[in-house]
Amino acid sequence: MGTASRIRVIDLVDTQAGGDVSRIVLGGVGPLPGGSLMDQVRFLERQADGLRRLLLAEPYGDPAMSIDLVLPPIHPQAQAGYIIMEAMGYPVYSGSNTLCTATALLESGRIAMQEGQQTLTLESPAGLVHITAECRDGRVVAVSCEGAPAYVAGRDFSITLADGTPIRFDVVFSGGFYSVIQAEPLGYQLSADEAPALAALGHAFITAARQQHTIQHPQLGDIGPLSFVHFAGPVEPIAAGQYASRSATYVHPGVICRSPTGTGTSARLALMVADNQLHQGESLETISLRGSRFRGTVAGVTTVAGQRALRSTITGRAWTLAHSKIVVDLDDPLIDDQGLSRLLTEPFSGSALTPPLRL
Repeated sequence: MGTASRIRVIDLVDTQAGGDVSRIVLGGVGPLPGGSLMDQVRFLERQADGLRRLLLAEPYGDPAMSIDLVLPPIHPQAQAGYIIMEAMGYPVYSGSNTLCTATALLESGRIAMQEGQQTLTLESPAGLVHITAECRDGRVVAVSCEGAPAYVAGRDFSITLADGTPIRFDVVFSGGFYSVIQAEPLGYQLSADEAPALAALGHAFITAARQQHTIQHPQLGDIGPLSFVHFAGPVEPIAAGQYASRSATYVHPGVICRSPTGTGTSARLALMVADNQLHQGESLETISLRGSRFRGTVAGVTTVAGQRALRSTITGRAWTLAHSKIVVDLDDPLIDDQGLSRLLTEPFSGSALTPPLRL
């Protein structure tokens, strides 16, 4: 085989929701083995982690980004499946990634767009995600999604950090396991200039918490160690049945999320409903350190393995940043194959890229 057989092309759409950048993979990756999306996640983790590493690390990407690999759905009700990849691994669900994936699928034409309100169903490793998109003049101007049910996994835990700081926290599953910490008692106002200190605190907390706490989802099993920390600010009323709260979410080593995080918002809702502070149809707007907002609305109750859980919708907007094709030369010494040669299917050809400008 010639040299060209070692060169591949990946089709991407870069998007952002609330300031969080999600890179949507729409083409160039072959079928994955497995009878469920969770099986396919396990395959990527164990045999083909090279794709995640390639797209999140230099020279191709940035570890603060997220990757969403669009796949054929397995569930008959879904129009597309997607797997989320981040620096910390493979989250089974994410609100901002879902907003971005739905927008990219509609605006790219992979799912036919309808003017006005449109419903669609995507499949995440955590299950089906029911989405309502508001479409206007070929653009998606708002997305509301109902994803994984959220349940309170534990209340009033406490640990002491290496520097002697005591931390009290609650644990909620809302697509990932969140440790929710009240920021005000620790002296934080959740302003933008506090981001470095919050990132350091998040890292110190996760390091200590993982040594003392292990947890599994009753249906999904082991989905990884505690990863996310949601620093919660005071809740303030803004209208009847509507509230707002500043927040900051630690998501990666050294990184505070740019967005308010959809799953972080859902975790807050679950705690507020459990404390009788929020009721059916009422909402909470979480506000990131950068001032971006997601709105979470209580949609109802359900159960997870017999445990009371919250149904909620997260509403926000995603913006398309770029359409691109990246070229991957598998002989490049900076590329760690880790299954890439098996996974990437679209060979490079001169027609795969836009011709150069004639000057």
